[in-house]
Amino acid sequence: MFTLPDLPYEYDALAPFISSQIQHLHHDKHHRAYVDKLNIALEKYPDWQNKSIEEIIKSLDNLPDDVKTAVRNNGGGHYNHSMFWEMMAPASNQSPTGALLDKIQHSFGDVDSFKKQFGDNAMKIFGSGWQWLILDGDRVSLFSTPNQDNPLEKGKAPLLGLDVWEHAYYLQYYNRRPDYVEAWWNVVNWDNVARRLDEAMKSKLV
Repeated sequence: MFTLPDLPYEYDALAPFISSQIQHLHHDKHHRAYVDKLNIALEKYPDWQNKSIEEIIKSLDNLPDDVKTAVRNNGGGHYNHSMFWEMMAPASNQSPTGALLDKIQHSFGDVDSFKKQFGDNAMKIFGSGWQWLILDGDRVSLFSTPNQDNPLEKGKAPLLGLDVWEHAYYLQYYNRRPDYVEAWWNVVNWDNVARRLDEAMKSKLV
């Protein structure tokens, strides 16, 4: 049985960049719906209920056919959002440092160039989806997915993800996705991204 994780901060902690109203809707309604529907989909399959969400995402092709689509969509929604809350923080440090900075500079030249390319790709996603920074071999690179798909399905380690479904921003930014993307950089939790990079690099050595 999967459960809805608590936000790691108060609902208004990311304001003015992400409003309390959006956080209540996004976390309490949308994320909860993904969790509830995932649990319903797996009711008949206790062996799958006992797996972690990461194990399930990595094994989507092995799911029973009658629940494969529901688990892909709702399990992906649960996995993606559980990371998304942690990838943001109030009064966060405003730029990457250390090994993360080195890899961003190696792949994109500098942080501003990375942000521009990331944002440009986020704007090109048609309809709903996610824009990601991933560990790709020894480099970091950009990765876009539709709906609630994610890099883990392709064996890639997600480091940073931006939700560009309209429910993530419409109440505050309406149809102005560029304004949402630009504001979102103010709440990126670079410490969390750096930790994900460190864990992904270590896992490659095991």
